[in-house]
Amino acid sequence: MRDLLLKALEIAKNGDVKTPKSCAVVYSVSFMPNDENKINALEYVKNNPKAMMLDNTECGKALIELGLNGKVNDVSEEITNIWKIASSRYIKKASGNIMAFVNGADERSTFCQIELGEIMNNPNITHINNIKKDVFFSSFKSYRY
Repeated sequence: MRDLLLKALEIAKNGDVKTPKSCAVVYSVSFMPNDENKINALEYVKNNPKAMMLDNTECGKALIELGLNGKVNDVSEEITNIWKIASSRYIKKASGNIMAFVNGADERSTFCQIELGEIMNNPNITHINNIKKDVFFSSFKSYRY
């Protein structure tokens, strides 16, 4: 297991996470009572062929191929941390508009703990869900389940 985690960490730190401008998609389902946000994100990606979730990048595909997928609350802390590294890099490389399927996101989720802060710190990201990111941020509410 240690070798697998070391390989996954290397992928998370160095794997390709780039997306075309205004094509990054994030979702939040960790700790939530349902997977509605992921279902909506998958539907959006299906209907918008250039759109990409982290799972669709070379980095995400490689991590999933290693068997490291699942909700934050369903996997080990080591696996969660590997995905957080990849998520942070994914947002740092994103630009333009980010589509965020985060309705009812739990405050412990990767979106709330990592991605939202990275979005706000990335000057190349201007909008979330076609709303100026500072306006989105000021009205965003997280929950605890």
